[in-house]
Amino acid sequence: MDLQTTALAIIAIPLLGSLLIPILGWLRRGKLTGYVAVALIGTAHVLTWTLLGPAMAGTVVSFKIPFYGNMVNLSLTIDALAAFMAFTSSLIATLIAVYSLGYIEHGDHEPEYYFIVTLFLGAMMGLVFSTNIIFLYTFWEISALACWRLIGYFREPDYIWKADKAFLVTFGGAVLMLLGFALIYGQYGSFEIAELKGKPIGAIALVLILAGIFSKSATVPLHTWLPDAGVAPSTITSLLHAAILVKIGLYGFARLFCNGLVIPHAWHKWLLVFALASAFISACAALQETNIKRLLAYSTVSQIGYTFLGTATGYVGALLYIMAHGIAKGGLFLCAGIIEHGTHTKDMTKMGALFKKMPITGTAYLICALSIAGIPPMAGFFAKWFVISGMMYGWYRIIGTLAILTAVLTLIYMLRSFHTIFLGQSRGEAHHEGAPVMVTVVAILAVLAILVSVFLPMPYALAKVAAAQRTIFSTLAALGR
Repeated sequence: MDLQTTALAIIAIPLLGSLLIPILGWLRRGKLTGYVAVALIGTAHVLTWTLLGPAMAGTVVSFKIPFYGNMVNLSLTIDALAAFMAFTSSLIATLIAVYSLGYIEHGDHEPEYYFIVTLFLGAMMGLVFSTNIIFLYTFWEISALACWRLIGYFREPDYIWKADKAFLVTFGGAVLMLLGFALIYGQYGSFEIAELKGKPIGAIALVLILAGIFSKSATVPLHTWLPDAGVAPSTITSLLHAAILVKIGLYGFARLFCNGLVIPHAWHKWLLVFALASAFISACAALQETNIKRLLAYSTVSQIGYTFLGTATGYVGALLYIMAHGIAKGGLFLCAGIIEHGTHTKDMTKMGALFKKMPITGTAYLICALSIAGIPPMAGFFAKWFVISGMMYGWYRIIGTLAILTAVLTLIYMLRSFHTIFLGQSRGEAHHEGAPVMVTVVAILAVLAILVSVFLPMPYALAKVAAAQRTIFSTLAALGR
């Protein structure tokens, strides 16, 4: 199978294959839907492995499938950035789908759940390989619809309201982003990112596109929908935070502005300040939280700020951060799902001394928390090191110092959550560990949080190739560090 066919298969298998799942539900074969979803998502992930070798060798393959004249084409590019994002997202999504076999086993609307989860992954894969702005936007909006439906999965009135809030914030940002795309087309007459590469973007178009990116990636002040999304099943919050949704915003920024349009130099410092402010404010909010899923959500907002810093100060660190954060945060949310199943609460003040009853979950939670906090030898340490070290030059030392302070806050609220939940005095009742498949998945993610650092040269090499293929737009070298 050549690279073009492989890329199409990675998109089509979950995107079109998801249509089989409602049919199985209609035929009253609901129990099969979970296994079909795992097979579809897992197959897409296995295919991403075949892209890694060519991507590390610097191979770039681009092709078009005509859709509407010469203006709109299904333009796909297989390069190091696309391979990195496809591999990371599909890996975490596969593990979440396997975990769901134990978590959603007795849930209502099971076929709908697996249909939308699979569709969600298909939209992410479509976006990852798309280099036509219109198709990128199309997959962007499919993910928004999937997100809306999944957040309101339990159908309680309050949950539906929060799902509507998430949709309105992200859709509103997407509409502004579409206006920005229209301005770009009016200026350059093309929707192809390859044809826009190296061209400067105007201030108005930039603001409009950033509004869409920041709303999707839950960046302060457009972040409030993400903590509220904690009403969804833990598998869904893990998808939103670790595997797909917020990563879509980060990927969109990287593809549009690291491999395409050029941001004016006057905006670079302000983007760094904005990203740091988002990281610091959300870390302070996490310090005040007692709801485990809201705490983890604020942590996600904070870590997204670090990733944006990484795209501007090194790029390699940003990609490694996406992988390290995705693995660790996915593990934390799935641990939260086991804890919530066992204690019937999300309030950490009603937990305590759970380590004796949930030793595997507790160990996995601690490892993933330390990775998020950037403690060696976890994967998060190396990713955070690349991001922060890239800022320790000239004026950027101020931002780098504040980034270190934010990392200290991360360590404090992560250790506090572990102590409150797993140590100290018991403040509630808890059952034993979760279902074997659920515990196995969180253990795998904890192991991966360590193994990524052991085998760091492999993702590092891929990230280096992606960095070499980008448009130089906002490196500190370009700013005269």
